[in-house]
Amino acid sequence: MEPRFPDGRLVGGKYHMATHTVYLYKEPLQQQCFQLFGSTDRLADYIELVLAHELGHAQDTELSRLSDLLDEELPERERRMIQLEIEENAWRYAEALLPEMDPWFKSAIIDESLAAYRREQDVEPVSA
Repeated sequence: MEPRFPDGRLVGGKYHMATHTVYLYKEPLQQQCFQLFGSTDRLADYIELVLAHELGHAQDTELSRLSDLLDEELPERERRMIQLEIEENAWRYAEALLPEMDPWFKSAIIDESLAAYRREQDVEPVSA
């Protein structure tokens, strides 16, 4: 757990594939939770879900292959589709890891997290 993401962006968590390390960033997580829900009353649940998502990256058997594709010269739309797939894979893992968590709460976070990818691609949500 670190205070904030190194470059100042509002990043709540990160999986570093080379070191197989998950990082969580306390201040951005608090800000994200407040921005999405208007309070930090459910901050512990928010952090739990973000952690489960980052663990999803760590467990994703497709991550290395998909990441390698991103190193190639690709059209921007294709690049964004791969990024969306990477993120959806991690969120599916998180949902499976936390089946007892309030579905509305999970969906609000997941939908917000994926909104930019889906908006740019005009992609419908993928159900787990």
